[in-house]
Amino acid sequence: MNFKTLFFAAVAAFFVVVNVWAQSEIKAGRAITLTINGVPSADKVAFDGNYPVSESGMINLPYLGMVRAAGLKSDQLSRNIQSAYQSKQIYTNPTVQVLTSSADTLVEEVVHVGGQVSRPGPVKYMQGLTVYQAVMAGGGPTPFGSMKRVKLYRAGKMRQYDLTQGKSMSVPLQAGDTIEVPQKNVFGG
Repeated sequence: MNFKTLFFAAVAAFFVVVNVWAQSEIKAGRAITLTINGVPSADKVAFDGNYPVSESGMINLPYLGMVRAAGLKSDQLSRNIQSAYQSKQIYTNPTVQVLTSSADTLVEEVVHVGGQVSRPGPVKYMQGLTVYQAVMAGGGPTPFGSMKRVKLYRAGKMRQYDLTQGKSMSVPLQAGDTIEVPQKNVFGG
């Protein structure tokens, strides 16, 4: 065998393995990876990522809510999601790719909420989770917590948000982010 034949055989084997992996049945309690094309870039950023499949077999998608995933093959789920977005006239021509995982356990992604919240600690991360939702999942601010100077730490950088303003309430999070609700100052802010 020459190098060229060996190379093409390896490439063909790789695509067979990828196709079998991508076509395995989706199971509850596992995670799937979704990507979408043919939509506005802001929606693509919000959509693309890992989605946990709940024990009841559902995933929570932007603009659609809960969609059945368990028991389907990836191409079936892909067609179902595309059809749902089109039938609800959310997107005209989306293309969705679904990759399943063969891992035995789902590694749960979290964000960390601390400072002046009722229940500091990790909060389960889900696609689309906002800073405000994470603070509320942490029990909300204590009577001493200031929602006007909430800090978000990501990749070594800090940003501050006023969560009493609607615009700041919808800031999306990424897995691994840390949120700190500071103590109110003398002026109550």
